[in-house]
Amino acid sequence: MLIELNKKIVECLTKTELGVIRFINENEERLSELSIVDIAFETYTSPATVSRAIRKANLHGFNELRCKCLDKANDNSLNLANEIMYQSFNETQNIIESISVRRILQAIERIDAAKKVYVFGRGLSEYVAEEFSFKLQLMNKDSMFIKDPNIIRQKSKQLKEDSLIVIFSLNGQTPELIEAARNVKIGGAKILCCCCNPSSELIALSDTPLIGYSEPYSRITQYEVKSRLPLYVISRMITEYYAQK
Repeated sequence: MLIELNKKIVECLTKTELGVIRFINENEERLSELSIVDIAFETYTSPATVSRAIRKANLHGFNELRCKCLDKANDNSLNLANEIMYQSFNETQNIIESISVRRILQAIERIDAAKKVYVFGRGLSEYVAEEFSFKLQLMNKDSMFIKDPNIIRQKSKQLKEDSLIVIFSLNGQTPELIEAARNVKIGGAKILCCCCNPSSELIALSDTPLIGYSEPYSRITQYEVKSRLPLYVISRMITEYYAQK
């Protein structure tokens, strides 16, 4: 059996939850192909019920259950897909755990206090920065997104004390963004930096640094295209909270 049952576990399970565990054990060979929604559908329950049953059976969640199937499955394609999904799950969990809620609240205060917000981003981080700026605009905040390196350099020299610069950078090593942050420091405007490199100069220059977690690997090794998921999560946390104020 994929999930070992003993008297203690059975006593903790409701009749419905026990039915879910039995379904999982009876369909072990199919499990790598099923999602938690599929299991809920086939057992006439809900994803929440499936998740609760699995946790009562002393597993941390559905993804740990999937992991137990990896060694038993013979399909290399399914194994790889499950492995990538498990890595993505771990990355998301680490991202959430790494973000300081207090810093998020400080970021909201900075945005509230700023007369105008300038959002800078380069490379793949541009997409995060542009979406962030657009959402602020939808909430009637005066915001401008800039990606052109020359404009970033020039604009950063003109910012006043009542402005806020928001920088999205995964590694925090983009030269024009570092130069811009130095210029802003001289001018007196505030800096909010969203980055995943705690030793970056951008973090050191930031008045409100938001540090996320980034996986140290990428399966695409020829280019610098690591996931911007941590930046998206930080962006969403700020904008979702700001929308409720």
